[in-house]
Amino acid sequence: MKTHTYSTDARAWVEADLGALVRNARALSAHARKPIIAMVKADAYGLGATAVARALETIEPLAYGVSSVPEAIELRQAGIDRQLILFTPSMLESPDPDWIPSDALLMKRHQITPTLARAEHIVAWGVAGNKPRYHLAIDTGMHRAGIDHRVVATLQEAVAEFPPEGAFTHFHTADVDDGSLETQEKQFRGAIAKLPRRPRLLHAENSAAIVRRSDSEWDAVRPGVFLYGVSSGSHLALQPEPVVSLRARVLEVRTVAAGESVSYGATWRAERESVIATVCCGYADGLRRTLGQRGGGLVRGQRVPIAGLITMDMTMLDVTGSGCRVGDVVTFLGQDGVESLSVDAVAGQAGLSPYELLVGLRLRLPRIYTGAW
Repeated sequence: MKTHTYSTDARAWVEADLGALVRNARALSAHARKPIIAMVKADAYGLGATAVARALETIEPLAYGVSSVPEAIELRQAGIDRQLILFTPSMLESPDPDWIPSDALLMKRHQITPTLARAEHIVAWGVAGNKPRYHLAIDTGMHRAGIDHRVVATLQEAVAEFPPEGAFTHFHTADVDDGSLETQEKQFRGAIAKLPRRPRLLHAENSAAIVRRSDSEWDAVRPGVFLYGVSSGSHLALQPEPVVSLRARVLEVRTVAAGESVSYGATWRAERESVIATVCCGYADGLRRTLGQRGGGLVRGQRVPIAGLITMDMTMLDVTGSGCRVGDVVTFLGQDGVESLSVDAVAGQAGLSPYELLVGLRLRLPRIYTGAW
């Protein structure tokens, strides 16, 4: 079988189909009939926040979601002018009354919208910033951040003086039909009713919640992993297009005799004379060590198993009978011919969540962007 031609001479790389990503975003927005707040935190789940945001600009999202001030500043420096919402608690106070936390200064300078949940933070942000916008974080059961929905009334004075632009909550089990999503929404509605007035922008639904229903009752939806090609369940009608591929080139091909071992610990031994390919991708690149002897790759459109333990910089595969040669490309995530390895499937083999697999693709791997949008 003829090998594919790739537009890079890198030894290993991550491909991101930005056209598929934009189509995923459009599909979610159409399904919910609401604009999206696109989550691009953690460097857009490892794919490169600047490139992802620039692609998503074509659909004019309501805002982008980040998890740190440096993430937001990177987008500003890249020319992204759209609203940036910081979804982790902000450092807005200090035990030293003469010290102004840098988070507050940077957020105001770069027009970053914080998510706040304490009266003193709301007042401090409002007074110092001439009433800049913020979103109120309400905890309805995640117990990670935000004000407890049962005590939202304690913020009435602060939010009356400095009203939030938006308010939101976060579902802890949106991918399971156990009633918890509906319970959290009920608590969210109750919390909003305790505010002096309804904020202009309410949002709650993450990827799994969006695809479980249609016509969101809120003002915006907040997708994350679905954008990047990860399904919220194979039984659901709305499925994303694949976005991420992980590929690497074959560096060496050798023949080992029956009984000979491959890789550390000699845990894999050839049952017959075997052809072993060494590929320039290891656990330092994000190819998880737990895939050793259980995962595999695609070579010339064929599935081949990983032979032995994955090492830091290289991985060996049993390519017997595949016709594999030095320079061929191995696909560890993505499609080759009619065969494919999805993020969901590979994460399951590795004992990881798809989120963890994506953000673990290390930055030493160059990103190659494809797809038209």
